[in-house]
Amino acid sequence: MSKPDFEQFLKESLEQTKDIAPTRDLWKGIENAIASTPVEDTQNSYWPKLTGIAACILAGLMAWQVVLNQPQQSTMTNMSAFFEQQKQSLLVQYETQPALTSDWQAQLGELESAEQAIKMALQNDPENAALLQMLAQVYQQQLDLINKVHAPRWQQI
Repeated sequence: MSKPDFEQFLKESLEQTKDIAPTRDLWKGIENAIASTPVEDTQNSYWPKLTGIAACILAGLMAWQVVLNQPQQSTMTNMSAFFEQQKQSLLVQYETQPALTSDWQAQLGELESAEQAIKMALQNDPENAALLQMLAQVYQQQLDLINKVHAPRWQQI
């Protein structure tokens, strides 16, 4: 079929109106199906919603319980662990090098007693920003003391 023949065929096919009549009266059955709602559908329609709501509430309560039972670590605990690890690594690094002064461990002890005093104050107010800043400064002073005693800047060229 060439293009003009096809277009002519399509045009003729569209112009012919064909009514396809069903073999029986289907419209009556469709109208009855739309008009009537089954009784069991209305009674059972709330159960899936109710079970869904109950499942969501149960999941929320379980998640809340898990969150409450999680061990919570304070900022002080995390900071202490971090600086203690750094302090120990510095002490291990410098254990073979001689210290420039002999009383550096006494100074370190004083800084550690200041650290303990700040930690005791943080027991009453664990999220006090000023005390946490003071604790961080004491830790930094400890690390600086260890570094300065074992590796002074005038020896590093």
